[in-house]
Amino acid sequence: MNLPNKLTVSRLILTVFFLAALFIEFRFHFTVALVLFVAASLTDLFDGIIARRRNLITDFGKLMDPLADKVLICSAFIAFIELEWMLAWMVILIVARELAITGLRLLAASKNLVLSAERQGKNKTISQITAIIALLVTHSHGEWGVVGQLFAFEIAGHAWAWWVAEISKWVAVALTTLSGFLYLWKNREVYLNDC
Repeated sequence: MNLPNKLTVSRLILTVFFLAALFIEFRFHFTVALVLFVAASLTDLFDGIIARRRNLITDFGKLMDPLADKVLICSAFIAFIELEWMLAWMVILIVARELAITGLRLLAASKNLVLSAERQGKNKTISQITAIIALLVTHSHGEWGVVGQLFAFEIAGHAWAWWVAEISKWVAVALTTLSGFLYLWKNREVYLNDC
């Protein structure tokens, strides 16, 4: 197994530990969850860079890399429902979009078509990761002592990190929904021909 594929597999493993850190209460558990999520997100960045630069693109990587991304992102958002950090309808829109696009790509692959990623999809992913990190910072900064007090600076009754998290949640939901709609519309011939 080459290095990019090892990084992809490590993202799946880190997802398990990230979820455990969210739900098993111990000292600094939200901070540990934040660190694990950032580490898992960085594996996504580096596996693609290494695979392209070293020409290590494999069928395993083509399948598992986007799947590992979706497992990490969707797991975080679903966990946030349980923690009451996000509303269920927001998460349903995000997860439904991810499943719909994955289904579309599988349908296209069955017809020997390759649907490439688009700019809106990359923006969507950045907005999702930003929202997750912002929510984790909002709920972990209280564990950081003096440094955490910087994150407690209040604006209109809430820590400024809370405002960043709230705004980023809405941006993530909006961009996720928009990118899904645009992608499904642009590639409608893939599924309309089967109707």
